[in-house]
Amino acid sequence: MPELPEVETVRDGLARHVLGRTVLDVDVRRDYSVRRHEGGPADFAARLRGRRLDAAVRRGKFLWLLLDEGSGRGDDALLAHLGMSGQLLVRGPAAAGGDAATPLDPVAAPGPPGPVEHPHLRVRLALDDGSTLDFVDQRTFGHLSVPDLVATPDGAPGGLGSARAIVPVPVAHIARDLLDPALDRPALVEAVRRRRTGVKRALLDQTLVSGIGNIYADEGLWRAPLHYARATDTLRRPEVLRALDGATEVMTAALAAGGTSFDALYVNVNGASGYFDRSLAVYGQEGRPCPRCGTPVRRDAFMNRSSYTCPRCQPRPRHGRW
Repeated sequence: MPELPEVETVRDGLARHVLGRTVLDVDVRRDYSVRRHEGGPADFAARLRGRRLDAAVRRGKFLWLLLDEGSGRGDDALLAHLGMSGQLLVRGPAAAGGDAATPLDPVAAPGPPGPVEHPHLRVRLALDDGSTLDFVDQRTFGHLSVPDLVATPDGAPGGLGSARAIVPVPVAHIARDLLDPALDRPALVEAVRRRRTGVKRALLDQTLVSGIGNIYADEGLWRAPLHYARATDTLRRPEVLRALDGATEVMTAALAAGGTSFDALYVNVNGASGYFDRSLAVYGQEGRPCPRCGTPVRRDAFMNRSSYTCPRCQPRPRHGRW
């Protein structure tokens, strides 16, 4: 599943390629991909036609494009959640430097010049420069919608990419992420220590801190180093800070590399994959030596997924919260 660095890579690409462009037309190929839009596919398309894309913003794993207000238009945005396999791909002049015939997706089918027809294309936005913005989603867990915007409770910017203190209604309950300049880190430390849960469960709680998924939780806790079942109410402040700093460091490194790209389905806005998976210390490394001490990495079942730890660097707690 795309995590914060992957989504930020897409946000950055959108900011460079489609801002200032106006949506000329909207083609919803699969109604299920706009299932979260209250007005249905026809209203979804109507609210986007003629609108300018003004800013690309992200909080945690949520991404949205602010729309121009205009005459008689509300304060809203195009909201995207990529789910398991969602991609936002730019085709044509905006992505190819003026060559509309150049397909940038590595799995694009060959064909005549013009928009590339991806086999899992769900929604297409035609832009005023001849480009298209395509929402591609093989597993169909992702979705698009055009929700209203509300003020942020703390008065700080809604997310990375815009100074406006607004967020889409479905994102209002999502906490700030570790790369957000407006994050109150001391308050987050105290909030973690008040929880009665395991530290990894706390890191994955998007209402506490957003954007951390399974991969970066495991990698961050290895850097800390802390076992994923350490009880948050027994952690000292420096230990919580180490966990948060570890996750921040690994996500920053992944962002520089374009994301983990452990799943071949994930590509950024131009269809290019990241390569941070080559640098993972413990995630997916069961049986391989820990880069720090050489002990074979252990895998445990965790919340219908897996957790990876070094048994020596991250000893199992006697009274953990599993």
